[in-house]
Amino acid sequence: MSGKAAEERILNAIRAIPEGFVRTYGDVSPGAPRLAGRILSTTHAPDVPWWRVVRADGSLAAGDAQRARLEAEGVPFRSGSKVRVDLRIARIPGAP
Repeated sequence: MSGKAAEERILNAIRAIPEGFVRTYGDVSPGAPRLAGRILSTTHAPDVPWWRVVRADGSLAAGDAQRARLEAEGVPFRSGSKVRVDLRIARIPGAP
């Protein structure tokens, strides 16, 4: 798969995440989660809900801005000292 095709596949997978849910970088880019992170770091399209992609442990790559957007959508967080999405409830598992 070409680089452009892989990028479009990843962006489409992110666009498909419904409000109130998340997927991990590995979910949207199986075998290459860092590729999804790189693509998101350089994509500023308004139709890509970047905040719905979290790390495999539920932690947030974009900190408070990401947390505010997820909380506004009703995404649940685990209780405790570290900010992590409750993946048991909010994650849409598996590859797109």
